[in-house]
Amino acid sequence: MAKPLGTTIGSMPITSHPTTEHVKAGTATHCPYCALQCGMIVAADEADGVVRNVSITPRRDIPANAGGLCQKGWTAGELLTNGERLTTPLVDGRPATWEEALDHAASRIAAIRAEHGPDAVAVFGGGGLTNEKAYLLGKFARVAVGTSQIDYNGRFCMSSAAAASIRAFGMDRGMPFPITDLAEADAVLIAGGNMAETMPPFIRHLTLMRERGGGLIVADPRRTPTAAAADLHLQITPGTDLALALGLLHLAIAEGYVDDDYIAARTTGFDAVRTSVSAWWPERVERITGVPVALMRETVRLLGTARRAMVLTGRGVEQHAKGTDTVTAFINLALALGLPGTEGSGYACITGQGNGQGGREHGQKADQLPGYRRIDDPAARAHVASVWGVDPAALPGPGRSAYELLDALGTRDGPRALLLFGSNPLVSAPHVGRVIDRLASLDLLVVCDIVLSETAAAADVVLPTTQWAEETGTMTNLEGRVLLRRRSVAAPSGVRSDLAVLSGLAARLGHPRGFPDDPEEVFEELRRASAGGPADYSGITYERIAEEGGVFWPCPSEDHPGTPRPFLDRFATPDGRARFTPVAHRPPAEDIDEDYPLYLTTGRVLAQYQSGAQTRRIAPLTEAAPEAFVELHPDLAERIGVADGERLQVISRRGSASGVARLNSTIRADTVFMPFHYAAEGRANLLTNTALDPISRMPEFKVCAVRLEKAA
Repeated sequence: MAKPLGTTIGSMPITSHPTTEHVKAGTATHCPYCALQCGMIVAADEADGVVRNVSITPRRDIPANAGGLCQKGWTAGELLTNGERLTTPLVDGRPATWEEALDHAASRIAAIRAEHGPDAVAVFGGGGLTNEKAYLLGKFARVAVGTSQIDYNGRFCMSSAAAASIRAFGMDRGMPFPITDLAEADAVLIAGGNMAETMPPFIRHLTLMRERGGGLIVADPRRTPTAAAADLHLQITPGTDLALALGLLHLAIAEGYVDDDYIAARTTGFDAVRTSVSAWWPERVERITGVPVALMRETVRLLGTARRAMVLTGRGVEQHAKGTDTVTAFINLALALGLPGTEGSGYACITGQGNGQGGREHGQKADQLPGYRRIDDPAARAHVASVWGVDPAALPGPGRSAYELLDALGTRDGPRALLLFGSNPLVSAPHVGRVIDRLASLDLLVVCDIVLSETAAAADVVLPTTQWAEETGTMTNLEGRVLLRRRSVAAPSGVRSDLAVLSGLAARLGHPRGFPDDPEEVFEELRRASAGGPADYSGITYERIAEEGGVFWPCPSEDHPGTPRPFLDRFATPDGRARFTPVAHRPPAEDIDEDYPLYLTTGRVLAQYQSGAQTRRIAPLTEAAPEAFVELHPDLAERIGVADGERLQVISRRGSASGVARLNSTIRADTVFMPFHYAAEGRANLLTNTALDPISRMPEFKVCAVRLEKAA
């Protein structure tokens, strides 16, 4: 009998269904957190412009959650009534009117641009922004400011998987099939993902799969709740995921599980990959990864004999300086088994942030224009410029990637002003100590946020904005399904939408037209700008989303049904075939040594989300996960003389962070884990490495060398 994936972690419900007496009338919308974008009904009492008594009810008509929510979703109403909400603009720390704040920000931007050029002004976005915001932000940077210096925190999320998917399939859509297909699979391999904590309602689909007799395999250095419930746990040494994928493909070839007919009909490049993995015999891979040969053989057997199988990757394999190659290696395995583009099987990257998919499709990434077009493609530039009413030659080229942009701030050749929307890099960026210095060196920092986050607290200008349930806009979930997040409560007096901020700044910078603050008007322009691109939204309307419960892109016309499974007939490459690409394993950018003898890996916990700017202000979540901790093996704790609950100092070459010791006999004795949600001395990203993937420019969050000391 399959081990249950569980209904609780500790005392916290993963999913739950309300009884009918808990349901009251409200607005159908979506959760403010992860890329599942769970459906919910939001209802509230409002009097004198104040929102009270917010209730949350899960929706059953959204396949991603089908009536379930995690505790973050259940408590999301507290975001709307939180006493720490920003409602007044701040200029140099003092309250100001909106006109004063916008005038000050725009005049400083104009002066800096006039003295140092447009690239002296940078823009930084977020993977939680709606499609409308992401689109208008990219347009604002390139038209109203004229800067190439724009990127977003989604670069830290799944840029490696996006690069690998484009390389293999010609298109990046994280999950190129509906999430409900998982329930029909016979075997699922999750490499570097822990959905039981990061997106708990996802577990429902794996539970249905396992109740049918399917097998679950999880590759992870930690025995996470997801790994603990799997049939096989491949407990790898941190930073060796690529070697594992090469070894699995070697075994698939050697033991006859390769789908020769599929390879011949639908792919190119297999011979070179077959040759490249010939040296990755299982005993060698075991020495590097720590995964026993028997478990590797059983993994390949489960995947190779399954009628339908899935290979899924998450941040654990992507957030490395070799993340693109690692994801490519898992895609090579999936292609060799004949999975992608076949009914009920496939490869998928599990998107993390709420609009991680849509956020990178419409122009807030350094190298992209709307519709997932390349900014260095002349045809793409001409199309988008025609929609925007500008000369294609006036559009800037590619800018710096996220960390490179942050690292350049205030330097001789770098930006001197930064406008930041929907991100908190003073907690979420690698080597945070360096980023603190760079932000402090700016001539101007403008932050739009709902609370005084760690980054907002360092800003010259803070602009209080509306949040999820106070505004309407579209989100694209992990399946590539475009959803409508509806306004369901009134915004507090004194706040404005991000669209209104962009509109106001653009007008002050000489662009009074072309930057509307109405989300549906922005979406209508987005449709035109995306038309003909890989992420074609031109056939999607607010009305269709409302009627159909979401529409899958690409959708090139209003009579097109949308595309839930884009690769069934052909891949998005010029010849329609998927591409195998040979890749080689290499050690982490920073391996352990005598001075720093332990691997640090970072990740998430169930009760917190991203930088914690929202969730650390919600009482039930803070009670469940109040502070940073350091998970370590009891043998390691004994060696350094620390007991469970004592405070530890974790030290890397970049800085130090602290947390309480949490002893766990299932973690590797050479590895420690810290969650990255916390601020002050608990910031795990004070430690992490800034080594970048050469293709995706993803930093190596998931592994660096550290040592431990008992805190004073």
